[in-house]
Amino acid sequence: MRSLVLGVLGLLLFPIGALGEEGQQQFAVLGDFRLESGELIRDCRVGYRTFGQLNSDKSNVVLFPTWFTGTTSDLQPLFGSGKLIDTSTHFVVALDSLGNGVSTSPSNSRQQPRMRFPKITIRDMVNSQYQLVTKVLHLEHVRAVVGISMGGMQTFEWMVSYPDFMEKAIPIVGSPRLASYDLLLWQAENDAIRSDGSWNKGNYKEQPARGSRYAFGELLRTTPERYNRTTNREDVLLSFAKERNASHFDANNHIRQSEAMMELDVATAFGGSMERTAAAVRAKVLVIVATTDHMVTPGPALEFARVLRAEVLELRGDCGHLAFSCEADSVASAVNAFLAR
Repeated sequence: MRSLVLGVLGLLLFPIGALGEEGQQQFAVLGDFRLESGELIRDCRVGYRTFGQLNSDKSNVVLFPTWFTGTTSDLQPLFGSGKLIDTSTHFVVALDSLGNGVSTSPSNSRQQPRMRFPKITIRDMVNSQYQLVTKVLHLEHVRAVVGISMGGMQTFEWMVSYPDFMEKAIPIVGSPRLASYDLLLWQAENDAIRSDGSWNKGNYKEQPARGSRYAFGELLRTTPERYNRTTNREDVLLSFAKERNASHFDANNHIRQSEAMMELDVATAFGGSMERTAAAVRAKVLVIVATTDHMVTPGPALEFARVLRAEVLELRGDCGHLAFSCEADSVASAVNAFLAR
């Protein structure tokens, strides 16, 4: 009952006119939030930040969920004049995804800490964001949903779960379902965490497998050619030492969010058929992939784009998964041109 009351109070305390200062961390209190599995996240909160100005008819809203273990603070450099989303014309609602350490997560839940925190899905993330946007910000429709990496996966889920809610969708280096190669990465990372001596079934005193997790990320975020060109031998060793002392990583958050990515398949609700899934999509779609991406390989996104008859931008540099950053000007130009149409 206490959680229900808190949830109702939270929804009443966040009217659309009280959006706070630009970039300020804010929270929507959802109370006990029911997951796809039927389990509950107790006292669920979803973080968000807003950027730009909402116009009079609320037609310039862009939703932007976070990438894997990222926060809305990490997204702030992407918004502004001449940037990925031009906030002189668009009102951005950046959304902290469940399990990221800001929204309710294994690392900050009082009632369901660590591995007591239930498994979540990408659709659970999207459903929590839908509650925030409709019940807290009182938005009935948005101009677009845009996301990078796991944010792109949420974008794919948004377009099939709430097909009439947005006019446009732009998944960037995301996937509607992970390819076999991608699953190897996340399974190997989670196995490295669980096999580390400090793991203790998630009740660790120090973060397990920091070095292994860092190595996996460095190996797969970019290409060997770029990594060897930009990183010397001494830097590698220094980076390992620095990562062992980093405080931003939480293994339990990592596992719950990676499990969500591994479970993702937007066609599940449509009998596994990508054709039936595509037929449900109402938004105009621009799919952006990196041809050298070894972290979220582009095959499934390109396949779905073909079925959707979506526009496609292929980034062909040697930055791999980081292509959206290396080719930031090209990506921003394509995104803002697509939003303006």
